[in-house]
Amino acid sequence: MYPRPIPEEKPALRGLYAGFVGLILILWLLPLFAVMLTASKTADEIMAGKYWSWPEHFNLIENFQSVFQQTNMWGYFINSLIITLPSVLLVLVLSTLTGYVLARYNFRGNALLFSLFVGGNFLPAQIMMIPVRDLMVSVGLYDTYFALIIFHVAFQTGFATLFMRNFIAALPDELFQAARAEGASPWQTMRHVVIPLMRPALAALAILIFTFVWNDYFWAIVLTQSDVVKPVTAGLNNLRGEWTSAWNIVAAATLFVAVPPVLMFFLMQKHFIAGLTMGAVKG
Repeated sequence: MYPRPIPEEKPALRGLYAGFVGLILILWLLPLFAVMLTASKTADEIMAGKYWSWPEHFNLIENFQSVFQQTNMWGYFINSLIITLPSVLLVLVLSTLTGYVLARYNFRGNALLFSLFVGGNFLPAQIMMIPVRDLMVSVGLYDTYFALIIFHVAFQTGFATLFMRNFIAALPDELFQAARAEGASPWQTMRHVVIPLMRPALAALAILIFTFVWNDYFWAIVLTQSDVVKPVTAGLNNLRGEWTSAWNIVAAATLFVAVPPVLMFFLMQKHFIAGLTMGAVKG
């Protein structure tokens, strides 16, 4: 008995699907288009209510110059780098170590420990606002870089551990058996066997964590107060208060803030997609 051939997809359904995807894509990109349009206009056009019209004078370069010359956005940008880069590095290191242990070693409390890492992801950030803020005040870290770095590392490590544990658990057992047969220690096995195979997962996780930390606004205003340590998200909020009517300047600053995560994604897109696919094959 021959297998039944797979029916071809109907052209009408294919066209309906393509139209639906196109509509969703337009709705998704519409806010970005509005920001780019606003950032390209002069203040007079904004004041005249010409929000959706094409700019009469393409003023994007001048608006970017105003962002750097008339605001403290460059300082906020440096603050975000100081907060985000150490946070991403620490999360990658901690999640790799914990994911390796939870995936390759069976010990009493393994499932409970893994559940604690996973369960922390379901806690709403709002209910932790007062305890976390009071803790940072009591230890003298409030309104410092370390307050945001410590919180982001603690909060993101749970998700990262889940991701890395699933990725490592999907690796073939033969690799670890061969390493043990060669007399490799657990540390040597992780360094020479696991980590080289984890590069796609590390790249994908680095992009995700970088985006989460860079775009954080809630904890940026909860744990910081002075402009000396505020990241770009809190800085944009200050900019809106200072430049209430100059929405073209605010829009230009928004585009500048969005560049690092977008650039990082496109530079590591291949590894990002491979890492997400491989990290989700086994739970």
